[in-house]
Amino acid sequence: MSRSAVRSAQPAGDVLREIPLPPYVTGEDAQFAVRAVVVHAPRRWSGGTVCRNDANPFPCRLHRWGRRVLALRGLPPAAIDALIERGDPAAPVPPALPPGA
Repeated sequence: MSRSAVRSAQPAGDVLREIPLPPYVTGEDAQFAVRAVVVHAPRRWSGGTVCRNDANPFPCRLHRWGRRVLALRGLPPAAIDALIERGDPAAPVPPALPPGA
């Protein structure tokens, strides 16, 4: 096989590690996302920063999923960080900021 025919592809394991995003974000999706980012918040450990819930390297896949869903909902990173700091997995989802605000 010639070198030009070889294509690099993303390893299948990398693709399977991400949780798929919903086609559109409902209120229920946003509430699950708040729970995911709060429950799977970072924790300092002797080996580095890990997920507080499952001790996987931070950010774990549920935390990444929650951040992506909340970002699709229109929350800026600072608002997501404030939710995590608050530490309440049942906190109401803050209203999204209008684009450009």
